[in-house]
Amino acid sequence: MIKGRVLVAKIGLDGHDRGAKVVARALKEAGFEVIYTGLHKTPKEVADIALEEDVDLIGISILSGAHNVLIPKLIEELKQRKIDTKPIIVGGIIPDEDFDFLKKVGVKAIFIPGTPLKDIIETVERLIKDYRSESHSHTQSASL
Repeated sequence: MIKGRVLVAKIGLDGHDRGAKVVARALKEAGFEVIYTGLHKTPKEVADIALEEDVDLIGISILSGAHNVLIPKLIEELKQRKIDTKPIIVGGIIPDEDFDFLKKVGVKAIFIPGTPLKDIIETVERLIKDYRSESHSHTQSASL
C-alpha cells in the first residue's frame, strides 16, 4: 500500500537538485509515490502539478535564497486552486532567521542540509496522516 503521494519540486532558478533527488528516492523506498518536477519550475507550475497529480504533500527544495519570495507565491497559487490545505515542507539553504516567516505563511516543516532522511520520512508520514484525517473530517461535515 502506498503511504501517500508526494510532490518534490525545484522552484525558481536554482539548478542544484542532488538533495531533492536523494529525498525523492528515500521517500520512494519508504513506500511513498513520488512525483519529481525537475528543475526551474515556477510557483504556478508547481501548483498546477500538485492539483493535477492530487498529491498529499508538497516538498520544495530551494537553495537559491529566494524562499521568502517564492514560497508565498506558491501558497497564493495553491489558494487560487483551493488546494492550500495540502502540507508544504521546504528543504535547502534556509537561514534560521527565516524559519518563523516561512512557518507563518504556512510551511509545516523546514529541513536544512544534513537532516537525517529518517527525520524527513517520519515528518512526511505524520503530515500526510494529519492531512488525510483533516480532509476526511471536512468531507464528512460537508456531506451532512
